[in-house]
Amino acid sequence: MNFRACRPDEHEAVSQLMLRLYEEDPASTPMTREMALSTLRRFAQEPVRGVVVVYDAGRGIEGYALLASFWSNEQGGEVCVIDELYFVPQARGLGLATGLLKALARGVLPWFVDAVALELEVTPKNTRARALYRRLGFSPYPNAMFRLRR
Repeated sequence: MNFRACRPDEHEAVSQLMLRLYEEDPASTPMTREMALSTLRRFAQEPVRGVVVVYDAGRGIEGYALLASFWSNEQGGEVCVIDELYFVPQARGLGLATGLLKALARGVLPWFVDAVALELEVTPKNTRARALYRRLGFSPYPNAMFRLRR
């Protein structure tokens, strides 16, 4: 697999992929270039928060995953939250997301080796992603998520 940690000189390219994700699969909060770059910089400066992983098979960055750290008392350890996962259209359907998620689940990548669980969220209309996650063994979380923006 050609996944590796994002380098600071790649922040601009990855921020553009982040914007594409939000264009293709809109969330409740719009994404801006500034927000994306802020996240990339923060993760680079504070790796305890997580890591931005990129897919690069020699044709430039064709995908990324934003993996965040969360300690769960209920789960009994660190949870790897897959906050974002995106591949450009030409890199879809090649098993890249499947390979990444399976490798994370097995703990064979250099990130989140000791994670007790993987979590992610998916928009209601993203049926393709929902089907993938179910095939890989993810199940809906029984508790409802609530959010209060400040």
